[in-house]
Amino acid sequence: MDLHLSGAQPTALERETIDAAFARAVPSPLSTNGDRPMRSHHAGHDARARRHLLLPVLHAVSDAVGWISPGALDHIAVTLSVPPAEIYGVATFYAMFAVEPRAPRVVHVCDDVACGPYGGEDIAARLTEELGPEGGAHQVGAEPDAASPGGTPAGTPGSACWVRSPCLGLCERAPAVLHQRVAEPDLSQAPARPDDVVAAARSDDPALADEADAAFADTRVSAPQTGPGATLPGGGPLRLMRRIGVVDPTSLDDYRAHGGYAALRRAVDLGPTRVITELEDSSLTGRGGAAFPTGVKWKGVAGAPERPHYLVCNADESEPGTFKDRVLMEGDPFALIESMTIAGYVTGTEVGYLYLRGEYPLVTRRLENAIAAARARGFLGADVMGEGFTFDIELRRGAGAYICGEETAMLESIEGFRGEPRNKPPFPSVSGLFGKPTAINNVETLYNVLGVLDVGGQAFAEVGGGRSTGTKLFCVSGAVGTPGVYEVEFGTTLRQLLDLAGGTRGELRTVLLGGAAGGFVMPADLDVVLTLEGARDIGATLGSGVVLVFDSHADLTGTLRRIAAFFRDESCGQCVPCRVGTVRQEEALARLERDAPLGSRETELALLDDLARVMRDASICGLGQTAPAAVTSALDLGLLDRPRSPNGKVPTA
Repeated sequence: MDLHLSGAQPTALERETIDAAFARAVPSPLSTNGDRPMRSHHAGHDARARRHLLLPVLHAVSDAVGWISPGALDHIAVTLSVPPAEIYGVATFYAMFAVEPRAPRVVHVCDDVACGPYGGEDIAARLTEELGPEGGAHQVGAEPDAASPGGTPAGTPGSACWVRSPCLGLCERAPAVLHQRVAEPDLSQAPARPDDVVAAARSDDPALADEADAAFADTRVSAPQTGPGATLPGGGPLRLMRRIGVVDPTSLDDYRAHGGYAALRRAVDLGPTRVITELEDSSLTGRGGAAFPTGVKWKGVAGAPERPHYLVCNADESEPGTFKDRVLMEGDPFALIESMTIAGYVTGTEVGYLYLRGEYPLVTRRLENAIAAARARGFLGADVMGEGFTFDIELRRGAGAYICGEETAMLESIEGFRGEPRNKPPFPSVSGLFGKPTAINNVETLYNVLGVLDVGGQAFAEVGGGRSTGTKLFCVSGAVGTPGVYEVEFGTTLRQLLDLAGGTRGELRTVLLGGAAGGFVMPADLDVVLTLEGARDIGATLGSGVVLVFDSHADLTGTLRRIAAFFRDESCGQCVPCRVGTVRQEEALARLERDAPLGSRETELALLDDLARVMRDASICGLGQTAPAAVTSALDLGLLDRPRSPNGKVPTA
């Protein structure tokens, strides 16, 4: 193949990093040749069968050097026999990668709905004073040196820059920042104070990441309901979060001492068919938003004649206001490894992919440790627990692309392509990863599998009812007394959940239920039952479990503009309704926020309604179809604020 290389040469560090990244991944511990199937039997050179390693290799280069240079692109292209233009297209798809030199320290400041109004903008203003404008170096001529690792030494002018970021998944600790650092571990700060953010951006302390991780040691900040003896509101024991705040998340022995791997043992005793029966009896539905029956999905993949089968855990939790999966993985990482192993055993899968959002550095470290420990002790590998079945896990870090939370976009990303959704059908259970039958489950869904095997399917189904059985995690943030993740039984009311979170601060105006792709609930609807059916009855959705509370001082038009900006930025651009519609939606909301409508306010509102109809009806995937959901809900409820007058009040006419 004629690759049309640029002629740029990789530096010694880039070459070593790329070669080492491929060497670590090939051969796979479960494969004689380390390769995965290609999309087509006619895909050409054997090297292209390793294209699924592209994302980890790009991460390796970015971590070591700070950017993806033309020389690095060419070296990767030659290694994979893939045109450099395609490698460039993938690298530029993700917000965490750079294809031009930049400072070795990049501070990502969350300015989304939960952080922007609660200190995020103050941090951005301070960093502008200290580091210069967004994305720029501190001094002209102080740009990073492309030939050296990380460019400029930390602590010198030009060594750090800052950028605005969508939700970092730390909403309960707002405001939040992420420090992306060359040749050093990334770290999160939340709640972040401007002085501490500036100090971290300039620090040379090698223990900084450890100190940042230690700041998250008190799990009750993120999960106030947890700890020894913690119970559900009705008095029963916690199910999903029972080990959080109780076990050492870095210790496999401590996990086993608190019931770990008992569910896998029971699954092996029952056998795959009986486990699927238990799941069907439990009526467990997916917790990622789609609510598809888990037993039906696993049964379809397990019975598929085509081999091999694959398993993918969707841990790319990126919707504004969502952080429940992060709390589970931080506090109880071995449970995810165990539940994925059960899924692999039941569906006849030997390799599972854990796709984790790139903005979770602490979770990444916890899961890497858990996978290594489980593998070393025989809980992953060629003969799991001596039971004669094979299963192992490959961790894939995302790199800042919300669209990769859509299941088929995630498959594209794992395979080494741009994360653009596929048309369906076929569905992943028939033709998924590498064109093979694939089970895709959300993190919370997999944790629930452990509960089904602990108590049995019928007992699990006794909590809640209909399609809403078991317990559910909700991410409560905004104007509440104690933000955090809360576990309640299906059937709890929204009012009871808010009371559990310490009640509202100030006068309640509305609640965004279900996330940026959800809808608003008014104070009159607080007694809605939190089930799939109850939310549907009032025209809402539980979605990803977001409960974002707004008081009477909230700027809802500004909030909606932020949501619209998020969807505009995260659209993959593949289909016209979403690519154009999300831009026009944000523009209309920005004009309303400035009190500068085109024509009249009524004309702009009508335009927003028309855009919503087109995006819902014609977009390829759920991102475009739900991008206008919150805006439409606000329009229906009359929540779009008129511009505020100089005294801060909203005019009534």
